[in-house]
Amino acid sequence: MELILREDRGAVTVLTLNRPEKRNALDGALRRALIAALAEVERDDGVRAIVLTGAGDKAFVAGADVKELAARSVAEQTLLMTQPRVFDALAAVRRPVIAAVNGACLGGGLELALACDIRIAAATATFGAPEVRLGLIPGGGGTQRLPRIVGTGAAMRLALTGDAIDAGEALRIGLVDEIAAGDVVARAIAVAERIAGNSPVAVMAAKEAIRAAGSMPLDQGLRAEAALFLLAFATPDRVEGVAAFLEKRPAVFPGR
Repeated sequence: MELILREDRGAVTVLTLNRPEKRNALDGALRRALIAALAEVERDDGVRAIVLTGAGDKAFVAGADVKELAARSVAEQTLLMTQPRVFDALAAVRRPVIAAVNGACLGGGLELALACDIRIAAATATFGAPEVRLGLIPGGGGTQRLPRIVGTGAAMRLALTGDAIDAGEALRIGLVDEIAAGDVVARAIAVAERIAGNSPVAVMAAKEAIRAAGSMPLDQGLRAEAALFLLAFATPDRVEGVAAFLEKRPAVFPGR
């Protein structure tokens, strides 16, 4: 069985984590498969936006594979955490990534969602960081990305209690950006298609600039923004976008 299913819908690619019998729990094989799939998509110039979801209707990702975790020694875990990690590979993707959270989004699943750019939830989705109940802490970026998105207090509540929250509470604290009225994957694809209709050069530059805001002081971030603005200004995409606006027609962006 393929661990990652890829479906191309025009300029939007849907990647589905495909271990439904294990609630898409992140074992080593699934992590490696997702890293490889992301690298493949990054090499495809026809892709302008990505939707990430889980197979089945019960889970986006229900967490790490605990049986696999229990079998590791400290030395083995240390080695794994010094190698390229799926959360960082996902966060480094240049194209926008939308998480279509179709069910339980716990532990490593929450950390995957946090590494995406936009999170859209099904009404039945749940979110949590239950690692403290295993004598652990989030180790895939959860303690760093979560407070940047929801604030320190909400991040502390999730990480220290281990309690799960529903989609409504996730929306209230800013963990998700929208609750889908119907099918969450269809809604995520619709948002991705809106993004894909814009200049891919500008979209990637905007993503890079906004990501910089989370890791730079304001003065450095403003300099990064200016540099990226000028990069976009010098492209054929900008020439086409401005011409299309003045001529009152849809832009056809060359993507460079």
